[in-house]
Amino acid sequence: MPGLTTWLAVLGLAGLSTALAYVVFFQFIRRSGATNVMLVTLLIPVTAILLGWLVLGESISAHEIAGAIVIGSALLVIDGRALSLLRRGA
Repeated sequence: MPGLTTWLAVLGLAGLSTALAYVVFFQFIRRSGATNVMLVTLLIPVTAILLGWLVLGESISAHEIAGAIVIGSALLVIDGRALSLLRRGA
């Protein structure tokens, strides 16, 4: 049976980290709109890869770099600001 420290750690992770993340997430939706929040959500895999490389010393493959470029390109298209700058310049 897990000890008191383990249960407190589980409750801390569930209560503080997860609940706080949901509160912040829905506040972002309220303030910025669902599209902008979705843009940030799509960066989670890229962030996980970079943190794995920085913190854990994992290697990054060419497939992961290509995936990050695809995600970045899609974010630029979805956001629309880059395309509007191109239209103004033309």
